[in-house]
Amino acid sequence: MTGRSRHAWLHDVKTFAAGGACGVLAGALAVSLLVWEYGNVIGSRAMSIQRPVHAPDAVERWKDRPDDHGGHAVLQPPPQDHVKVAATTGTTIGPEPTSPGELENRDLLMPVDGVDRATLTRQFEDPRGSGARRHEAIDILAPRNTPVRAVEAGTIARLFHSNTGGNTIYQFDPSERFSYYYAHLERYADGLKEGDRVQKGQVIGYVGTSGNAPKDTPHLHFAIFRLTEQKRWWEGTPIDPFDVLR
Repeated sequence: MTGRSRHAWLHDVKTFAAGGACGVLAGALAVSLLVWEYGNVIGSRAMSIQRPVHAPDAVERWKDRPDDHGGHAVLQPPPQDHVKVAATTGTTIGPEPTSPGELENRDLLMPVDGVDRATLTRQFEDPRGSGARRHEAIDILAPRNTPVRAVEAGTIARLFHSNTGGNTIYQFDPSERFSYYYAHLERYADGLKEGDRVQKGQVIGYVGTSGNAPKDTPHLHFAIFRLTEQKRWWEGTPIDPFDVLR
């Protein structure tokens, strides 16, 4: 030993050893933190990949019906432009109603026997479901099994059953530019089938509570749509039935 005492050298060695041990521990801790952080990132990404994507109300409501014009069923989701989002509230709503136009002059029949037109109320804008969609129809209350009649002559375009609308009828008008939609029927008229030509006032079904209608409130869910050029029974622009029937 030269220049320094044995005690001093031992002190330096102990200090170095302690520092080295702390360094090793610090290094190990840093590596552990990096591994933990990286694991969290990878885990989060994995969860984001596996997490089911929940469509907004505007899409969910089409899940089991081709068009949800207030309660009828559909087979596939509608085109993206079939719904729009209000810019101010972000609430999903249906397409803007079209003017009744010539329908106001056609003298359409009241579709349910024994109902006074004066008792009808406007319900087109009433919210349905979570409030993200409109009713786009009119509910006409009547005793169960009250006859439902064709509002004018035309063709039975589709007989359809869904969890929402229950037993439903899509009837095209003679020009095939409008569709009349009858839902929650207890049953169809005997012998009624798709493609049948019906006359104004002909019984086509009976008031009921099929579908998601309250079981203690029999009524007819009645809607009107202006068809697209393709004349598909599940596509169209809604018209407020109140303006036509009143």
